[in-house]
Amino acid sequence: MKFIVSSALLLKNLQAISGVVSSNNTLPILDDFLFEINEDILRVTASDLETTMTVMIQLTMSDDPGKIAIPAKILLEALKTLSDVPVTFYINEETFAVEITTGEGRYKLIGHNADEDFPETPVIEDGDSFNMSSAVLAEAISKTVFAAGNDELRPVMSGVLLEMTEDAISFVATDAHKLVRYTRSDIKPPREQLIILPVKSLSQIRYVLGGEELDVKIEYNEKNAFFEFGNIQLICKLIVGKYPNYRAVIPAENPNKLQIQRGLLLNTIKRVSIFANQSTHQIRFKLSGQSLELSAEDIDYSNEAVESINCNYDGEDLEIGFNSKFMQEMLSNTNTKEVLIEMSQSNRAGLLHPIEEEAQNETDILMLVMPVMLNS
Repeated sequence: MKFIVSSALLLKNLQAISGVVSSNNTLPILDDFLFEINEDILRVTASDLETTMTVMIQLTMSDDPGKIAIPAKILLEALKTLSDVPVTFYINEETFAVEITTGEGRYKLIGHNADEDFPETPVIEDGDSFNMSSAVLAEAISKTVFAAGNDELRPVMSGVLLEMTEDAISFVATDAHKLVRYTRSDIKPPREQLIILPVKSLSQIRYVLGGEELDVKIEYNEKNAFFEFGNIQLICKLIVGKYPNYRAVIPAENPNKLQIQRGLLLNTIKRVSIFANQSTHQIRFKLSGQSLELSAEDIDYSNEAVESINCNYDGEDLEIGFNSKFMQEMLSNTNTKEVLIEMSQSNRAGLLHPIEEEAQNETDILMLVMPVMLNS
């Protein structure tokens, strides 16, 4: 078996799927890329059993069809050192020896039997599907994955809920301390359904999408979800379980409303939080009139910080504590000039909404952060 391909093209596409390859695979074969040649198309697959990603690459030349598993790490490292040159692969299908030539260079390594060892790619059967733009999907992922949990005892919260209704789709993530819901009313799923997508798969999709404008096909059944865009396909196992009733923690009445410049608030929190207790990260919001006082202290080290900033506040005087790390994460994942923070009481969750300069009726983003008990 022999084929020729551009080294730059091959490297670019292998890097796109290499994030799936885990450093602690249970099966040694999963340290490999699966190469499948059919006519002048090279199909390369990477898998960790939970997520399987495939890319299609146009070859310069190929002779016989066939397949082989090639160690991913050594192949990637070698390709990174090459300029854009034609690379020829010679594969002995009996010994699985791989010889790579690049002009004056010749390199040898041993592949593995793909027929016997590499796991088969799952197939979606009896599934539903819909399409969305890559820009919307990338935004939905970036706005939510940071809020997902990592508690092994609560696996459903380590994923992102895709909530489909007749009128809209929502991406929801929470770790019980913070929550984000990203809703699009301009996308109509085929029917009402809830599925939980793993964060690793979504992060890999976001990485590959980059800034390209593509149409993404999303197909799913009770066990798997399938994403297809450009020359890339990704299929992942859904997280099994019942997602918590996140609506129960969203306070309905929030009479105290703080409108403020996002960048100003973020930078002030960053400064003040340096002096906060490094285990609780507690920061105090004290609202009175049109002033917001932010303060933090670490009694053990006699550290303390207080800073006041002007704001637009409508409500009763209020003191409430938040985890500064969570507030920074939410503000950093919002790109509007101003934000609105709605609050009710010092022991109730605060809601953060980005304020769009131009109304975008098809998009709704809600961020929730639970309060922390204030030191007396």
